[in-house]
Amino acid sequence: MTNNDIFKKLRVALMLRDDQIVEILELVDFRITKSELGAFFRDEKHENYMECGDQVLRNFLNGLVIHLRGTKENPKNPNDVLAKHKAEIPVKDGFKARVEFKPAPKTDFKKKPASNAKSRDKKPTPKVQVVEKVKYNNGKK
Repeated sequence: MTNNDIFKKLRVALMLRDDQIVEILELVDFRITKSELGAFFRDEKHENYMECGDQVLRNFLNGLVIHLRGTKENPKNPNDVLAKHKAEIPVKDGFKARVEFKPAPKTDFKKKPASNAKSRDKKPTPKVQVVEKVKYNNGKK
């Protein structure tokens, strides 16, 4: 996996736009333009493709730590920062807002609570035998 692949996956996972990435890199005093940044995200076969060096990725990761966690003097909650990114994403016309997945509460199937008094008063019905008892003699007397 190349540095470009790592950079692309982080960009998608954290829902970052190019201008946000430029701001993150400026937190560690690393200047880069949007066009240079776009060259990292291009296909390898494209004529303007550029390999992302170790220095660029290292500075991005260091800036990302500062962006998400803040500094010692001014700490931030990373979940709040990510929620802010998510809120900034515009919703296209005709699309519904993304619904968060909430798992259904687990139920205990072993215990069955009595739903009402009538069910407790009823006598159990006798089991009806569906299959009759059959004696096989396999042709022997």
